[in-house]
Amino acid sequence: MAAEDTSVSGVSGRYATALFELARDQKVVDEVKADLEKFEAMLNESADLKRLVRSPVFAADAQSKALSAVLAKAGIAGISANFLKVLTANRRLFAVVDVIRAYRALVARFKGEVTADVTVAETLSDKNLDALKVALKSVTGKDVALNVNVDPSIIGGLVVKLGSRMIDSSLRTKLNSIKHAMKEAG
Repeated sequence: MAAEDTSVSGVSGRYATALFELARDQKVVDEVKADLEKFEAMLNESADLKRLVRSPVFAADAQSKALSAVLAKAGIAGISANFLKVLTANRRLFAVVDVIRAYRALVARFKGEVTADVTVAETLSDKNLDALKVALKSVTGKDVALNVNVDPSIIGGLVVKLGSRMIDSSLRTKLNSIKHAMKEAG
C-alpha cells in the first residue's frame, strides 16, 4: 500500500506505515493523528524540544526520559506515546517530522482525502478556510485537507498546491509580472 505513494518512502515511510496499520487495526487512526499533530505543534513552539529531537549529542536514555516527561505533560499516551518512545529507542526521533507527514498522507489516502498546501499572507478565518475547502472539493471531487502556511512576503492573495497543480494568485507574483512586463516594454 505505501509503496505506491512516494511521500511515504524511506525510513519515515516505514515507521509511518507500521504506525498507521497498528492504529487502523485498533480503530484509533484519528486519535493517533491528533496526538502526532499535538507533538508537532509542541516541536514548532519549543526550540529546546527541537534540539532534543534533532541533536545526536543526547544519549538515547536521556532523550527517552526527557521525551517521557514531555509526553506526560502533553497528555499524549497509548499508541502515540509508545510509538514516539520506539522512535527514540531506535535513535530515529530526528525523523519524527517526516514520519508525521507520511502518517498524515496515509490517513488522507485511507479516508479518500487529498491534501492541499496553501500559503497565505495572514491567518485565514474559519469561514474563509471552509470556503476554500468547499472550492477545492468542487474541483477535485474529494474532501480536501489543508496544510496552511503563513508567509507575509506574498503580500496578499494565496498560493495553492494541490498534487501537481499550483495556483499562484499572490500579490507578490502579480507585481513581479507587472515589473517584468514594464522592463520588456521599456
